[in-house]
Amino acid sequence: MTRHRPTPRFDEVIHAPHRLRICALLAPVDSMEFGAVRDELGIADSVLSKQFKVLVEAGFASTSKAAGGTGRARTWLALTRQGRRAFAGHLEALRDLAAAAEGASGDETGQTPRPA
Repeated sequence: MTRHRPTPRFDEVIHAPHRLRICALLAPVDSMEFGAVRDELGIADSVLSKQFKVLVEAGFASTSKAAGGTGRARTWLALTRQGRRAFAGHLEALRDLAAAAEGASGDETGQTPRPA
């Protein structure tokens, strides 16, 4: 089965450095515990909360609570289906941008690149 390439779409909500890294951590998993995301990124709780809230408000992410082994509620972070599509599209836009910068996309304008 052929894999469908996501439509390239640069997304300024996702592109902010912490939010981009949050999406990269969450994309390959169903969900991740808040503390694990915080520790992996090396940021404070407040920074993660603020950045994740932006993703939630955009409809790209969600949270859920579940009791841990100690009975203490743990917060789990996840990308929504919309968030996964937006992140995939953003990655494709970045790939296209990188390919153009490296000259790998082919210059259809017929212009010769200027020396640096």
